Amino acid sequence: MHKASKEMKKILPQVDLIIEVLDARIPFSSQNPMLAELRGDKPCIKVLNKIDLADPELTALWQSHLEQDINVKTLTMNARHNDRIADLIALALSMVPGKVQGVKNVQTMIMGIPNVGKSTLINSLAGRQIAKTGNEPAITKMQQRIKLDKGIVLHDTPGVLWPNLENPHSGYRLAITGAIKETAIDNDDIALYAVEYLLDAYPDLLKQRFGLSEIPESGMDALEVIGTKRGCLRSGGRVDLERVAKIILTEIRAGTLGLISWEKPDIIEREWAEVLVVREQKAAKKAARKQRRQPQR
Repeated sequence: MHKASKEMKKILPQVDLIIEVLDARIPFSSQNPMLAELRGDKPCIKVLNKIDLADPELTALWQSHLEQDINVKTLTMNARHNDRIADLIALALSMVPGKVQGVKNVQTMIMGIPNVGKSTLINSLAGRQIAKTGNEPAITKMQQRIKLDKGIVLHDTPGVLWPNLENPHSGYRLAITGAIKETAIDNDDIALYAVEYLLDAYPDLLKQRFGLSEIPESGMDALEVIGTKRGCLRSGGRVDLERVAKIILTEIRAGTLGLISWEKPDIIEREWAEVLVVREQKAAKKAARKQRRQPQR
């Protein structure tokens, strides 16, 4: 991650346009926070990928929210279907009109955290297999430079996932959608977080998919009921939470439950306000420790 961030910083001054690939289900949590610090006012296209898995109403809300930045445009797509590549190229060229009129190539940089579909999009843009793809995070290992049509040069960067997730909710959302490897957080913990959110935001989808006669009162109740219905039982009739968690997470990631988005702009604003409070508290404690270590005069 450190090496990748150094490479990005090195190449960014040469770049005319940035393309950031996001997971449409978690547009905030799948952003790379380094980009906001490094980009400045450089034009940026935020591609909301995996649109076939996301709630369309919330996706439209996120597009309006992200485009409040005058240098940002958004585009929704499903990179696997290769259906909006021409739209992406046209949008990219429209955002650097002065560069297009010249004779030099348009230098673009594509970036995205693991498992958002960046490599799939690169292959669609190039019209051939260039980047390795897979369902596991962290497939891309090194930087690549790809020449596209219409004078566009695409600089690829490895998927960079920041090491310190200040917002714990983002960690869970990344785990639910598969951006974080399953070894990072216990499956039953991830599934419990997911089910609690679904009970609040999409209870009917949960009820319909798992054939529930009524909406459970809590996430743990839901895991117990679903586990019983799916036969995830140990000796003595106890529910095997690990087994039922894997079933739920597999169906969520495959889109079997329906079109689901896991965050909203207003929710993120509240969570980020809490993060800032915690950050201030940590800074105050650090300053106090430093003060205590100073020799008394």
